Amino acid sequence: SDAAYLASVLAQVDGPAVLVGHSYGGALITVAGAAENVVGLVYVAAYVPHEGESLGQLQGSFPEPPLTGHLKEWTYPLLDGDSAVEVTIEETAFPSVFAADVPENVAGVLAAAQRPLATAAFTETASAAAWRTKPSWALVAGADRTISPEVQRFGAARAGAVVTELPDASHAVVLSEPARVADLIRDAVRATS
Repeated sequence: SDAAYLASVLAQVDGPAVLVGHSYGGALITVAGAAENVVGLVYVAAYVPHEGESLGQLQGSFPEPPLTGHLKEWTYPLLDGDSAVEVTIEETAFPSVFAADVPENVAGVLAAAQRPLATAAFTETASAAAWRTKPSWALVAGADRTISPEVQRFGAARAGAVVTELPDASHAVVLSEPARVADLIRDAVRATS
């Protein structure tokens, strides 16, 4: 449903678009990137699923990252009266698991302000793999403890992405290395212009 929402936004964009996805956002751009006006995909410390593959299946082919042992589960009601599960990262573990290379005070704010993620995000399968027909770039966070660097490298290689690897970057690479992330996005935009 998140990819469908993104696709609806893209349908209203006049002209070409380069999509950038971080973390779970990689799955969204993989599916929504099938839109005709998308000319490139940039994965930043992100999942790169194949069509018909869930994030759980992709992650399950590799050792579990340290994140797995530090998730708190919550339930929330669905419209049909049933309930679903969502997860957050334990606040005390958040800095080391998610943001080890950002200042402690920033990591603390991120931990307190994090939004939960529905566990359904790990079981739904990708309905498309836009990277099969669109050029891709990937930034691999080499010290990521949320999405294993091995998972990131595998997805990037499978997509034939142009890869930049930052060996000491955490999952919060967008905050710790903003210039490097921006450079990669600019490279993608220039290459697709």
